Amino acid sequence: MKGTNHPDGRRGRAPGRVLGLLLALVALIGPAGATAVAAPGHQDAPPVRLASTPAQTVAAMQPSWNLGNTLDAVPDETSWGNPAATKALFDTIKAQGFRSVRIPVTWTDHQSPDAPYTIDAAWMNRVKQVVDWALADGLYVVINVHHDSWQWMSRMATDHDRVLARFKATWTQVAARFRDSSPALLFESVNEPQFDNTSDAQGIQYLRELDTAFHGIVRGSGGGNASRLLVLPTLHTNSGQNFLDALVSEMRSLDDPNLVATVHYYGWYPFSVNVADGHRFDAAAQKDMTDHFARVRATLTSKGIPVYLGEYGLLQYPDDNHPARVEQGEALKYFEQFGYEARAAGVTTALWDPGFSYLNRATMQWRVPELVAQIKSSWTTRSGTASSDRVFLPKSGAITPQRLTLNPNGLAFMGLWQGGRMLLPGRDYTVSGNQLTLTTAALTRLAGNRAYGTNATVEAKFSRGLPWKIHVTSYDRPVLSNATGGPGGLTVPTQYRGDLLATMEARYADGGNAGPTDWTPFQEFNEAFSPDYAGDALVLTPKFVASLRDNAQATLTFHFWSGATVTYRVTRSGSTVTGVVG
Repeated sequence: MKGTNHPDGRRGRAPGRVLGLLLALVALIGPAGATAVAAPGHQDAPPVRLASTPAQTVAAMQPSWNLGNTLDAVPDETSWGNPAATKALFDTIKAQGFRSVRIPVTWTDHQSPDAPYTIDAAWMNRVKQVVDWALADGLYVVINVHHDSWQWMSRMATDHDRVLARFKATWTQVAARFRDSSPALLFESVNEPQFDNTSDAQGIQYLRELDTAFHGIVRGSGGGNASRLLVLPTLHTNSGQNFLDALVSEMRSLDDPNLVATVHYYGWYPFSVNVADGHRFDAAAQKDMTDHFARVRATLTSKGIPVYLGEYGLLQYPDDNHPARVEQGEALKYFEQFGYEARAAGVTTALWDPGFSYLNRATMQWRVPELVAQIKSSWTTRSGTASSDRVFLPKSGAITPQRLTLNPNGLAFMGLWQGGRMLLPGRDYTVSGNQLTLTTAALTRLAGNRAYGTNATVEAKFSRGLPWKIHVTSYDRPVLSNATGGPGGLTVPTQYRGDLLATMEARYADGGNAGPTDWTPFQEFNEAFSPDYAGDALVLTPKFVASLRDNAQATLTFHFWSGATVTYRVTRSGSTVTGVVG
């Protein structure tokens, strides 16, 4: 993954992947511990022994975790806000049930830019130290050439010989240093390969040239490298059929049984970043996932080619530095299905963790325990879900029955609980097929004094897996106020009144889309607009304001999770932007 500076709190996206996702979008549109703690007195684990076949070894690496935004950070290990890696970090990862780690490494700023492209001894020693800590914990380890892919390797079309020479020099040095390391260490040729101003066919050929050089260098270095498992990516690590077919062809030409394929998966793009009305894990998002794994299974794993899915998650969620773009229940459904699809396809998966998403490396605790619990549960079993994790009740007025659709995922529904108390079927809820209805009597009791926000939480339990939490929430339609701003954006005073923002639709009077994402009226969450719940405000970003046509009023429709909508109108005139209700 192409990382970005931690203070921005943004999950990086490689340009090649984003382009591919957008092109696909255009074509289609028109188990358990919640808290991680290092094990006290943790002893070094015995050395890993490889299974009898590469496929069995890769299977033994499941599940995997990425030490993201660390040794791959630019220019230095702590430049993107993470503390330096420690042995205690790997102790924690091991204790939490992970069996392997991917340690991305960017070499660019620790290597001479001209021949002979010498890697700094101090940097090589540091990488070796971190790798050895992970191996000492009995973890499988993957190292690679990471952000170098877009820093200089992407220029291969215009600077072919220098790029190839530098790539060869890099792997010659890395292979030599790790020649005698444990066979539990795997080499990955390059992260998210991409080549500027090239067609897919040209990019595939450039990647094949690099992989062939990588393979020859590593195998020729002898020692443990003669049989070490080598991980080869598709172009952009994309699972498009043409990319998978090209990788299979490349692997056949290398005629080496110790090769592993890798792709990445960050979901259906509109859902992954919450743009283009993609705020739900809907049929389109589900199909994108099932299609991805179907192709991987049919082309690779069913043919005996092991697959290490080197990165997965959502492109912009979770993010400890910004309001959540993805509603938590929708994210839970995504990760639940992801774990199932990966298991069914026989794929080993590596969670991308940039440090501000999952594990807090300062405290060694998970930032969103419920989300991680779902990820961990999905390693072994399915869990039931529902159409939403919230039912919204108006703060005033009559309470009426509320219906949700259960998604049992092949499991049996066992009932509803509030804490240790079982709700009574018939009196508190009814089930017809997969339709769950909470009764007026139950909701009246659960809502209590009907204060804004979550009044109570009940759990739908199934025959296996984790329960599905349903938050009973009281709300009134949010209220926005008039506001004035400028190039720095527009801060709109907002009374959320128990509701949560889902998305924003922006249009001009002539029907054109308003906002920086001009191919859809539904603008990108946190890029064009962002809620400030603590500050009772809704922010229209400088990027959104700058994109507005001068003196052309834009009508904004804010969609909330309760189903409520609020209309707001904004006009930019020179350096001033005004917002009015209605």
